[in-house]
Amino acid sequence: MGSAVIPGRQTAAADGEVTVFLIGMRINRLRAVRSWWPVFTAMPRMLKELARDGSIGMLGFRFLLGGPRVLYVVQYWESHEKLFAYAADAGKEHRPAWAAFNRRMREGKGHVGFWHETYVVPAGGHESVYVNMPAFGLGAATGVEPVGRRGDSAAQRLRRG
Repeated sequence: MGSAVIPGRQTAAADGEVTVFLIGMRINRLRAVRSWWPVFTAMPRMLKELARDGSIGMLGFRFLLGGPRVLYVVQYWESHEKLFAYAADAGKEHRPAWAAFNRRMREGKGHVGFWHETYVVPAGGHESVYVNMPAFGLGAATGVEPVGRRGDSAAQRLRRG
């Protein structure tokens, strides 16, 4: 995700279905570092693996803060099938991290919380606009193009399909 401002009105150059995956953690007890630190450090390893190999299917991601003790990642995927395949692949970073996380959750007495949400957005079911912004969100994941190519209004961009 570059920081160069792209002048004018742009929209994400995403065609077809997009899967949006939100995943995060909440530190319920700050002093219980042994409970939440391994959860916190597992995500960068997975994201590095995903960024290295585009064939896995993740298009892009962004880290966000959801409050003083909540951290999460928005991920954009080519399809939910590729997301689920990655999650189930014993040869990738996710499976062992998930097993270790589940062990820690049982032992951790609620010191760390975890959540995820998956949204499968059909073709024509998403729209975006970025005005004088660097590449951001779905546009950073798929590239951007001038708004006029996909429709000048949000309603026009949503009817595309």
